[in-house]
Parts: sequence; C-alpha cells; structure tokens
Amino acid sequence: MNERVLTPRNRGFLFLDSHPAGCRQSVADMWQACPAPADVPSGDGPVALVIGSSAGYGLAATLAGLKRAGIRGIAVCFEKAPTERRTATAGWYRTAATADLAREAGRDLVFLNGDAFSDAMKNRVADLIERRFGGGLDHLIYSVAAPRRTDPDTGATYASVLRPIGRANRTKTLVFDDQGVPEVREVETGPAEGDDVEQTVAVMGGADWERWIDHLAGRGLLADGFTTAALSYIGSPLTAAIYRQGTIGAAKAHLEATARTLNERLGKTVGGRAVTSVNGAAVTQSSTAIPGIALYTGLLRGVLGEGVVPPIRQLAALWDQLTGAAPLALDDEGRIRLDTWELTDDVQAAVAERWETADTATIARLADLDWFHAEVQRLYGFSVPGVDYTAAVATDVPWPDHTS
Repeated sequence: MNERVLTPRNRGFLFLDSHPAGCRQSVADMWQACPAPADVPSGDGPVALVIGSSAGYGLAATLAGLKRAGIRGIAVCFEKAPTERRTATAGWYRTAATADLAREAGRDLVFLNGDAFSDAMKNRVADLIERRFGGGLDHLIYSVAAPRRTDPDTGATYASVLRPIGRANRTKTLVFDDQGVPEVREVETGPAEGDDVEQTVAVMGGADWERWIDHLAGRGLLADGFTTAALSYIGSPLTAAIYRQGTIGAAKAHLEATARTLNERLGKTVGGRAVTSVNGAAVTQSSTAIPGIALYTGLLRGVLGEGVVPPIRQLAALWDQLTGAAPLALDDEGRIRLDTWELTDDVQAAVAERWETADTATIARLADLDWFHAEVQRLYGFSVPGVDYTAAVATDVPWPDHTS
C-alpha cells in the first residue's frame, strides 16, 4: 500500500495532489451539514441519476439526495486513479467516501467513472437502471463542468473558452502566491473570436443533457412524473461581462432553452418536468478558473459571513422541491432559484462598494481571505479541520465496487 505524508503543492488554484483523509473528512462534514428530513426516508427511495457527482454542486446533489431524499441509483463522474507518482484526483477520494456513506445509510448507489458525454456511458447507465433498479428513473440531476466534449454522432471535439462577447473585458481578480499571500490584479480577457461561442455552447449548453433524456426515454426508462434539473449559475453584475454575458453565459442560456423544450416534451409523455436550478456562489474547482470570480466570492463572504449558504444546504432545498416535500418555486422563466440570498439589492450594493476599493493593500479587510484560501485548499482535501496532515496516508484507495 502506497503511504506517504502529503503537503499541498499548487500552481495558483490548481493543486498537484489530493489528500485522501482530508477529502473523506470534507465529505463527512458536508453530510453532517445537510439538514435531516422531517421524516427519515425508509425502504426503497426514488431512483436517481446524478451526472457530475464528484465535485462542487454535483457532489452536494449526491449527498443531499442520499440524506434528504433517500435516493438510490447511479452517480457518474470522470476522475483519475492514483499512480505511483501521483495521488488520485480529489473527486476519486470523495467518491469513495460518498460510497461508504451511502452503504451505511442502506442506499444502493452505484458509482461509474467515465466520459458522461459518450454513448457508451449512457448505455452502461441505461443497462443498470433496467437490470438493477426495476427500469424506472424518477430523477436526473445534470451537473457537468468540462473543458471539452466529443459529439458521439459526428466525432467532432469541441472546446469551451472563457471569453466576453463583443469586446475585451478588463476586471479585477484575486491571486495567491506560493506562500498564500494575496494580490489583487487587473487582467484583460480578449473577446470571443470565430466559433468560440458555438464551441462553448456545444460543451456547456444543453445538448448533452437532452441527449441523456432522449437516450433514457428511447429505452423506456423514464418513470411517470420523472423530473430533471440542470444546475446553473447567473451571478453578480460585477462578473456578468466575463460570465453571464460571455461565452459561458451563452451556454447557460442554451441550457435554459433546453429546459423549456424538455419540460414541454416530458409533460406530454410522462407527466414530468425539466428545470434549471440557479445556484448561489461557491468556491469550486470550476469557479476559481474564471477571472474575477475568486475576488467576488471572497468579498461576498466578507459581506455575509456565515450568511453564505453552502452548496449542501442549497441542494437539500432543491431535492425538497423535486420530490414534492416543498412547493416548486419557479421564477418567471421557469427556473428554480437557490441564489436569492446572494442577489438581493443590499448584498450586491455592499459587495460592489468593496469591489471598487479592493486592491492588494485593502483586500485583507474587505474580503474573508482566510475562509476563501482554506476553501480552495479543502477542494483538494487540505486545511480540513480534524485531519492530521503530519501522518502518512494511503493513497491507493480503490474505486467503489458495485457488484454486490
């Protein structure tokens, strides 16, 4: 067994290794933070499929679904196994920990590792639903954040880009050096060119979500009343130029248009529903790559403190709405809004005021940097309370077995 003492090694917000014990503890902490349901689910819960289950809001959806709704079913993600030189990815270790919690809770949840965009994975999932779960899927959560996608029909590979549309965008952003010292910089991102928008929409829009629904419907695997939600984000006007009004925003608009199309179709065929769920800000491996988002999130925490609603509590609320435990609350465009705590006028005004004066000299008093820096490290299993980082830890954790 490969055991060693692990210390964080990173390039900016990207870490080279992950800590198995820290990842396990962070999953346990999320589980504890998830509110227990008023009535503890018993017996066979609803059959659910979570696509993108190992990180960020997808991980929160998986854990909240297990604890809050008593789901069983399948979780799909794409993670790298440990090697002699490197640990596994953090999502690999989080998945192993989630599988143990599911087993302890008596829930039959199968974890599949592979390319969710491929028809091969869609066939694996469909076969499992048919063989293991009685052939009826009640819920599907779609939470995929990937840099590229290969279209199974054409074989063409598309790559997403982070660019504004129309003109270059100059914004403040937050970085940390190797010692964790913060710096506020201004960065300029050039505008989308050529087919950048189309490429990004092909990766992060609704095409693959719709393909999943088509594939499962074609196999007759959608239960009566089937519901599906794709997880999304709108965010602040402060980050709109690079996010909601940029190439990613075009993809999110396509996702929402897909939801409306699917909702109409599912309503007619199985009495079902499709929605997008707009979540609030969080520190995730995807969000830290977007210029300005790190600074915005740190300032938001500086304004709200413990009022920042963590993903696990947001996703518990989503499951309540999807299962009927709480009324379905939709905005005028048919979206579930879990971000209202973030986008109130007073909160945004307070964050905007701090944004205007934020620089390297003032950032420590304007943003909660200790929290933000620790949150980034916790994405990889470091800085998790209760973990002994001086102890050697086994890194060759196996992928959860689903043959039993």
